[in-house]
Amino acid sequence: MKISNKSKISAITFVILLTISAVIIALPTATAQNSLETYAYINAVPNPVGVNQEVLLHFGITGTLVLAPHGYEGLTVTVRKPDGTNDTIGPLRTDSTGGSGWIYVPTQQGTYYLQTNFPAQWYNFTGVDGGGQSVSFENYYEASSSEELELVVHGDPLPDYPGIPLPNEYWTRPIDSQAREWAKIAGSWLDGSRRSPRYAPYNEGPETAHILWAKPLTTGGLVGGALDDRLGLNEHGFEIGDAYEGKFCSRFIIAGRLYYNKYAGPSVGPVDIYREYACVDLHTGEELWSKVFMDNLTLAFGQLMYWDTYDYHGVYPYLWATEGNTWHAFNAFTGDWVYTLEGVPSGSNPRAQSIVFGPKGEILIYTVNQEEGWMTLWNSTNIPEMYGSQQVASMGWGQWRPYGKTVNAASGYMWNKTIPTGLPGSVQWVYPVDRLIGHSGPFARPYALSPTITEITSWSLDLSPGQEGQLLFNEPWQVPDSWAAGNQTIVFEAISPESEDGVFVIGVRDNRQHYGFSTETGEFLWETDPEIYLNWFGAGGIGGERPPLIAYGKMVTSGIGGIVYAYDIETGKREWTYEAKDSYNEILWNNNWWLYPTFIADGKIYYGHTEHSPIDPKPRGGAFIALDIETGDVVWRANGLFRQTLWGGHAIIGDSIIATMDTYDQRIYAIGKGASATTVTAAPKVVSKGTSVMIEGTVMDVSPGTKDAALQIRFPNGLPAISDDDMSEWMLYVYKQFARPDATGVPVTLDAVDANGQWTSIGTVTTDSSGMFHMKWTPETEGEYTIIATFMGSKSYWASYAETAIGVDPAPTPSGSITPEEEAPLITTELVIILAVVAVAVIGIVGYWALKKRK
Repeated sequence: MKISNKSKISAITFVILLTISAVIIALPTATAQNSLETYAYINAVPNPVGVNQEVLLHFGITGTLVLAPHGYEGLTVTVRKPDGTNDTIGPLRTDSTGGSGWIYVPTQQGTYYLQTNFPAQWYNFTGVDGGGQSVSFENYYEASSSEELELVVHGDPLPDYPGIPLPNEYWTRPIDSQAREWAKIAGSWLDGSRRSPRYAPYNEGPETAHILWAKPLTTGGLVGGALDDRLGLNEHGFEIGDAYEGKFCSRFIIAGRLYYNKYAGPSVGPVDIYREYACVDLHTGEELWSKVFMDNLTLAFGQLMYWDTYDYHGVYPYLWATEGNTWHAFNAFTGDWVYTLEGVPSGSNPRAQSIVFGPKGEILIYTVNQEEGWMTLWNSTNIPEMYGSQQVASMGWGQWRPYGKTVNAASGYMWNKTIPTGLPGSVQWVYPVDRLIGHSGPFARPYALSPTITEITSWSLDLSPGQEGQLLFNEPWQVPDSWAAGNQTIVFEAISPESEDGVFVIGVRDNRQHYGFSTETGEFLWETDPEIYLNWFGAGGIGGERPPLIAYGKMVTSGIGGIVYAYDIETGKREWTYEAKDSYNEILWNNNWWLYPTFIADGKIYYGHTEHSPIDPKPRGGAFIALDIETGDVVWRANGLFRQTLWGGHAIIGDSIIATMDTYDQRIYAIGKGASATTVTAAPKVVSKGTSVMIEGTVMDVSPGTKDAALQIRFPNGLPAISDDDMSEWMLYVYKQFARPDATGVPVTLDAVDANGQWTSIGTVTTDSSGMFHMKWTPETEGEYTIIATFMGSKSYWASYAETAIGVDPAPTPSGSITPEEEAPLITTELVIILAVVAVAVIGIVGYWALKKRK
């Protein structure tokens, strides 16, 4: 991964600023006039370089300025090319170090000559310097030019850093920051809302139901024979929190750590409930700490905030608890309190977005007053009290120092802009630093009588720098006749993750259709065909009980009817459907499982079964399903393994691992690709040429959960690795004690390597359901061999291998064979005659005794 141009230039500034901070000397407060000679410089990195490769030019003069925003003006860089022609770069401005950077791309092979040209100019300043001292001076800096720098350009490009390959074995946190390529598989989940499904990039979506570990959340599963069974109560399960005492609420994943509330969090009613949070290593299942936050606070969301200034660059991970307008930040690594903001504005961020993050992870709150016509932006990092110094442009101004502070957040406002008055409805979605989308509605609940309407209006305000508050569109739309008849429930259902070429979708419950509108123009685009009526029961929309999701150019919908529909977001055309059949008729109202989307990742959408307020005993075999979002094909399905909760927290994903609570047994499960271990032996160890050896070994699942005491008792010889096709049923057997299925193992490749390094393929064998494999092999030549058994990995397991060795001696000499010194006896005619006579005599004797016995 290449470093961005901005990062290269920032690196120069950062290094020089360190030097300035060490040598800055305060001048006397009396104003001094000075005419100063200057010393221009030029450097190029890398040098030499290849044709058409980027070169970072460092240009400027050695004289530094007082404050970070200051800079010299009008510099140029002259570039003399190998063909004798010239380029002039500029005019350029430096930063306060006296220098800056510029990216140049040479297009000719040969030697370039570069020179910085500094024009004469005044620099006058009266005020406080970066060290807090009062200074005043008027300096005239004389013109100068640097020495010419030779830049050698070769025809062949220089190699880029090779990068760190993605892992091919079980991996854990921390990830070395040099392994930038791993960012694509190391996502976090920052939203704590219990049921807000979302597009979750930066993850490889698990392709089987393989369980890494399981951890009890509370007493769960079957009650058993402790109750009066006249009502059949012994077949009931312990309470699961639906409804309205949701469990596994307020859960996050930050940098490979899973955070969750150990106890139920009521969605309605009193809130004086005990809240203790656990922090668990997502890769190992180890609980790292457990604590109550301050005065029994609920964690609302997580944050990854990138502090990027002239003095510091790095990401801070925080957990946030909110009490009205008072917000508390905690260190995500330790759970310790860091700082508190008081007076945080309420804003107009829609309920569907629990929090809006800017491009650097800063918390943004947009407040829109449609009646009076103004809009503001508040930024959590725009509060000078949080810095090392409140002196603008000082060194401390660029340092993030919130530790132990409680401050008023009012100074966090960045701007206040005028907007058109009278925009109808409310803000529905915010694309930070881009645009917000508003809509007139109405958005009635299913039990309310909707008013008769003939028109709805979509509108959007610009949020991009320099254009804030400008109206992008205010688009009315005449509704269909079926809407105008009244008694329709209309819901803002879904919106694209990105605003460019995106859609937002309005759902109409009673005619069972979706209506798409452009996020760029607000224009009506399409309407879908009606869906199964059951999908439209319950509250719809983002975070509701049947929320559609949009990603990869598809809108995917589902609901109580248990049918998944996928639509092209450009046309609204239905592209595929999937029915989550209930094979054993456990559901009372339908033939399919109620499906709730959890997230979209890696080209797959994951669904789980849930209910609003299930009866008990609960229906058995609730489905958890991963579908290919492009085709609707089943990637994997597990029946009865991970039943979801509607009032608690549904499944989330981070670091390519799914974390979910299961309401059949009240345990937390981590689902992902597990570690394997291969063993191999060969016997006998030394054989003669032409003699066979027996090669045998095992391939076992050594994921963290296999260290659990209960599993070690049940599987004293280890847990075998099993095929992807059998994984769902196998996990039910291993973690839920269902009947042992007829399962197939995994393929193992066997190879032999002789003393000369020559490889011989022995063959491929499949392990059985105990993990064992074996194969007989006859070496063809003498010598020593290394026998290698390799499991190449699968969708469920990372690869592993093992080695052993055998020796092959020469074949032994057969016993009783004729040696060259021995001669065979000579058979003559006389000997043949003698032998014949003897034979006749023997026959005569035998005949005589036979006749005698008959008498």
